[in-house]
Amino acid sequence: MEFEHIPVLLNETIEGLAVKPDGIYVDGTLGGAGHSYHICERLGKKGRLIGIDQDEEAIEAATKRLEPFADKVTIVRNNYVNMRQVLSELGISRVDGILLDIGVSSHQLDDAERGFTYKDEDAPLDMRMDNRQSLTAETVVNEYSESELFHIIRDYGEDQFAKNIAKHIVRMRNEVGRITTTGQLVEAVKAAIPMKFRAAGGHPAKQTFQAIRIEVNKELEVLENSIDDMIEQLNDGGRLCIITFHSLEDRIVKNGFKKNVDVCTCPPNFPVCVCGNVPKGKIITRKPIIPSESELELNKRAKSSKLRIFERKRED
Repeated sequence: MEFEHIPVLLNETIEGLAVKPDGIYVDGTLGGAGHSYHICERLGKKGRLIGIDQDEEAIEAATKRLEPFADKVTIVRNNYVNMRQVLSELGISRVDGILLDIGVSSHQLDDAERGFTYKDEDAPLDMRMDNRQSLTAETVVNEYSESELFHIIRDYGEDQFAKNIAKHIVRMRNEVGRITTTGQLVEAVKAAIPMKFRAAGGHPAKQTFQAIRIEVNKELEVLENSIDDMIEQLNDGGRLCIITFHSLEDRIVKNGFKKNVDVCTCPPNFPVCVCGNVPKGKIITRKPIIPSESELELNKRAKSSKLRIFERKRED
């Protein structure tokens, strides 16, 4: 399969990055290079793009897509949580902009063998964005306790039937020995949800699959542990643009940006600030940017996307 991915909020993101022709930019979730291609179009001879992704297929696809800009592009297979190390190894201390497009790509969803999809096709339970890691969805589903599964599905999937879903997963694996396919997992989830709720909306397994995927790839931990570091790596006036696809991610980004602005640690009753802490910058997006109606007509997967932008202000 070709790694095709329609970049969401494309114009808003490129505008938000405020690309300078001679700047250095990082796409920490390179994917099929949908956003990066348009960044490269705006770079001059001295401009540079660093693309990071942990997915082997994404690396191959992005390398091909960005061939016209090969002289100004460096692609690294890694996780964006290691961005500081990646840049250091390239001799780069600071950059002018960083982009993250969080979550699972269209290619990963559409390639049934990756195990991300809960629709129709039966496939191995994998869900790894990086096939070099050992933890898979099959491991989570079969080796986590019922209590651990409950907490994952409740906290990461925000599913009201999390307790019953966890119980049915454990029941099925006790009956069959081991749950090894997406179809089996979907069957267990459906059995745990009352019929009237199953018929009420979207696919009943959507939230459970999201929860397990997040756990397998430690997505929320990686995001939360990266924001401060990325802001620190920005030049004065540099921007961090992050696109999220569900409330858990968006909350982390919102709070992470706010923490870097509201840095005063003085007691509330102090008339003036004496702690000396200086804000790292400012939040450009008071409210997140969401897709236009015309974009949603062209790309339904953009529906839940939100873009938040932070601009660095350095005192050094």
